[in-house]
Parts: sequence; C-alpha cells; structure tokens
Amino acid sequence: MLISDHLLLNYKRCNRRTFLEIYGNPHQKDPEKDFLLKLKRENQTHLRNVIQSRSLLPQQPSASRSDWQLNTAQTIDLMQQGVDCIIRGTLSLNFSQWQQASVDQIFSTPIQAIQSNWLAEINFVAAPSLLIKQPGESRFGDWEYIPLNIKLGRKAKPEYKLIAAFHAQILSLIQAKDPLRSPLILKEHNVHQINLDHWLTKMHHTVTDCLVMLGDRQEPEVFISRQRCSLCSWYGHCHEVAKSTQHLSLVPGITPKRYEYLQELGINSVESLISISEADVSETLGYDLARQLKQQINAIQSDRALVKASFDLLNTQPIPSGAIELYFDIEAEPERQTDYLLGVLLVDRSSNTEKFHAFLAETLEDEGKIWQEFLTFVALYPDAPIFHYSEYEADTIKRLANLYGTPKEQKKEVLSRLVDLHSWVTKAVVFPVESYSLKALANWIGFYWRETKGSGDQSVCWYDQWLITQDRALLELILSYNEDDCRATRYLKDWLLDFLEDQRNQQVFPNPASSKYL
Repeated sequence: MLISDHLLLNYKRCNRRTFLEIYGNPHQKDPEKDFLLKLKRENQTHLRNVIQSRSLLPQQPSASRSDWQLNTAQTIDLMQQGVDCIIRGTLSLNFSQWQQASVDQIFSTPIQAIQSNWLAEINFVAAPSLLIKQPGESRFGDWEYIPLNIKLGRKAKPEYKLIAAFHAQILSLIQAKDPLRSPLILKEHNVHQINLDHWLTKMHHTVTDCLVMLGDRQEPEVFISRQRCSLCSWYGHCHEVAKSTQHLSLVPGITPKRYEYLQELGINSVESLISISEADVSETLGYDLARQLKQQINAIQSDRALVKASFDLLNTQPIPSGAIELYFDIEAEPERQTDYLLGVLLVDRSSNTEKFHAFLAETLEDEGKIWQEFLTFVALYPDAPIFHYSEYEADTIKRLANLYGTPKEQKKEVLSRLVDLHSWVTKAVVFPVESYSLKALANWIGFYWRETKGSGDQSVCWYDQWLITQDRALLELILSYNEDDCRATRYLKDWLLDFLEDQRNQQVFPNPASSKYL
C-alpha cells in the first residue's frame, strides 16, 4: 500500500476521502470535473513559470512517477551525480526505513496495535515539485538537497506545510542529512519558509492517525461540506450515503463544530433533532441558533418555506420594486482575476417585457471596456433597482470602479441601487433545501437552467477554452448560463415578494385556507 503525499493531503482535508481512495469502489467515483482538470493545467503552468523566472535547468528521471520504484532509483542516481535541480522525481521509503525517524517513536503506541504484516506492505512516496542542490554534507558528498514545493494557492495552508514536512522527512532519511529547509513557492512567486521543528511533529501525528485508520479499516463517518466537497470525485457517493442516513450535515446551518455539540446531546440524525426540545438544543448552541435549526428541520419535513421566526414581517418594508428592474449576474475567472461577463436582465413591468443584455469580454483586455459599457447601460435607468444574489456583485463593482478610475459618486450611486436577494432570503425565509445557493432555491420554486451541466466553475472552463480555441459555441454556452442566472434571480425576487406579502396578509387577516403556500 502506498502512503503518498497526495493521500496525506486528502487526509488532512477529509479522512473519509483517503479511506475511499484505498478501500472504496472506483466505479462509485464521479467523473473528474473540467474545473479540476483546469486547475491541474494551471498548476503545471505555474511550475514552468517559476522554473523560468529563476533560470533553473532541471533534470528529470526518464521513468514516469507512476513507476515509483524505478523513478526513485533514478532520482537517487541524479542526486548522487550532484545535479543542481531535479524535476518530476520521486522519493520513497518502506515502513522499516520510516521508523528510523526518531520522532516517530513518540507515536509508536497506536502503531503497535496494527498487524505487523500489514505495516510491512506500507511504502511512503513523496513527489516534491523540485529538489534543489545546496552546499552541505550528506551521504552523496559535500552537497545536500532541499525539497521545494510550488503551489497555486495564495496562502501557505496547513496542508501545504504538512506535505513540505513529509517531503523533508523522507529526504532526510534518504540522504542521511536533515534538509536545511523545505520552502513553499506560492501563487505570487513569494517564498514561504516553514517551521520544520513544529510541522515535523504535526506531520508524524497525522501519518500515525492515517495508518491507524487504514489499518483498522473503519470507514470514517460522512460529512457533507459543500465548499470542501464540491470538487471531490467521491461527492456523489458520499451524498447518497448522507441522504440514506438522514445525516445532519445536509441541514443548512450545521457546521462540523456544531455537529460535535449536537452529538454530545445524542443528536446524530434529522429524526433525533426533530424529537429533542428546542430548550435542550439552546443549552448547547444558544437560543437563536436552536430556533433556527428547529425551523429548518420543520421546513424540510413539511417541504414548505417558512417565515424566519426572527423576521419582523409586519414592520419590515417590502422588497423594492420598480417599473423597470435590472437583474445582475457576473461570470469571473479567478485565476486571471478577470470578470469576463456582466449580464443584466432588463424587466419592464409596465410593458411586461424583458431583455437580456450581455457585456462580454472576448479578450482579457476587454474587461475595462465592458465595465464602461455596463456603467453606461445602468445609467440609462437611474431609478431601476439592481437585483443580485450574494455579495460578489457589490464587491466586483467596487473592484472594477477602483481599478478603472470610476468617479466615487458614480460608484456610490450604482452601489446604492443594489438589492441583495441572498440577504433577504437569509433574514426572512427558511427554505426546505440542503443549500441556500441560487440554483438550489430557484430549482425548489420551479426554475430550471437550460444548460443542465452549467455552473460557475463550468463557465470558467468554457471561457478558458474559448480563449484557446475561439470557438463561439463556447461563448453561447456562457451567455445562456448567465442569462438563466439573471432570470433565476428575477424568478426568486417575484416569488419572495409574493410569499412575504401572502404571509403578511395571513397575519393581518388570518385565513389559512386562502394561502397558496400551504
């Protein structure tokens, strides 16, 4: 069994994923997403750019990293030759060699509980981005190597530091000399030095815990965290497991930490949360959160939207409306920090018409041009509220205004017209959904996208392909998806306005039979 740096990286993020990679049925995995493939390509581009910027001339083993044993032998041979830089190399140890690390003896007790014949089959495999020759002393001669890892992230995440320590540990055992350091090069080419003394200890803890989990073959509990799980190829399988057990992670508002608190109360399923009193939950989570969770469960169980208990339905001004309304949605390329599509749906209530307007950057250099076109367009309708979903649109207006020198008064005027429907939803309504994304809410109230495989991530992939191929069919997919985002926002606004008005009337003139939302 191979314990690779990739496996440990996944373990740090989700131990269940590591377990499934070893013991799961590969036929239950989702196809790899285009966006993940795009990230891999960008990571390779970033690696090449770093090498070029530092005028490095790396040599590499002829064997593929998939043939890790031959690649390891060839990597060590290059180290013995004393080459200045090695790329696509592999370092590996068996479990007996790994135990030579003195720090590992601190954590030997849980390891000893695992069958020795299973441990004998363990091999540790590391694949640092580069190995860099340094002056020093090692078993190779008057030089040694340090591992250099190149990551696309902007921050030195804990999992990056953990893997850097893993690489340093394996390298130290191979060259019989602790490396001087194990640096990270991040997105902006900035170098981050990690504290090896600290992270070697944490890394050994993690490796031990991982081995114990794999040795016990005890499948970790599922927990659906949409942000963390979205790109994982096991998401579909885990989601089905969670649904079949009514797992609480499917309930909006239940974070891993809150789940721990609920478990302390003996609550580990939707059914158990229904049966416990609000007062008991509030003892642990507080009154407001307890009431919110009970309402969320009631909405899911009844498949009905509910007015949030904390929302002042009678004294809150209704959602703004206008004879002309604008519905705004943005498509952005995070890697290039470019907003390439500013989509606006113009709805004329007086004539009962609507028209989609797309301000699309066909090249990266067009961002400033489409920003000015957007400003000119919205200025034609100075009294029209601009509806959007989430804070991203407001943040983008601020970014583009600052980047392209938009007068402060003009920026302020546009921002003053924004109406964030996400804010309205979260303060006013409890929906019977797993997620409060625009797509989840719009689907529940009856709106569906024409591009069934469309998503924000997929739009980024389509745009990336457009820049390479200039295939206009890709632009049509992007425009269709963004138009539907705008229409979904309009659909949600109309639904919210009707729902809240209906609920307000029910409070003033109680007559449950007349409500279309019951």
